[in-house]
Amino acid sequence: MIKVFIDSIRVSLMSQLRVVILKDPISERYLPIFIGPCEAEAIAMRLQNVHTERPMTHDLLKAMIAELGGEVQHIVVNDLRNDTFYAQIAVELDGETRLVDSRPSDAIALAVRLDVPIYVAEAVMERASITAEEDVSDEEEPTEKKQSTALETDKDTSPDEDRLSIFEDFLESLDLDDLDNDEDND
Repeated sequence: MIKVFIDSIRVSLMSQLRVVILKDPISERYLPIFIGPCEAEAIAMRLQNVHTERPMTHDLLKAMIAELGGEVQHIVVNDLRNDTFYAQIAVELDGETRLVDSRPSDAIALAVRLDVPIYVAEAVMERASITAEEDVSDEEEPTEKKQSTALETDKDTSPDEDRLSIFEDFLESLDLDDLDNDEDND
């Protein structure tokens, strides 16, 4: 197993897709995993130390495990089948380690709340990781890092160009054909 950390959470401005990027600090490989917006928000909130008055779903899971006498040891992204990642939560209970099947996004959201290690199986890393030299698909750019309001910038572009590219991407995503139909109905 390879110990990784969360490098960033990226948001596609063209769709509702979110990507959590896990990084292997030793080999400099990155593992992008597409996740839902709710799970991305849950991870980002914890990484930014945002607290809510009432427990969110992953806070509830953390409390239930503790209340039942369990202790999460780590989580592991252990499989990749048909373009779907699988994970397990390793919970110690009564001196025995039990592996609980999980979506990676939920396991990661729990791991950041408990400050436990995140691992990736070597076979998964070999099949799905990318290196810094490889390009990430155009769909993932421009991105937000860790759900912050400041957009990541390429070293080759100025801040003004980055701001303009956001609007260009937004305009390209608009379906202007529907606008013409609405005008015809008036």
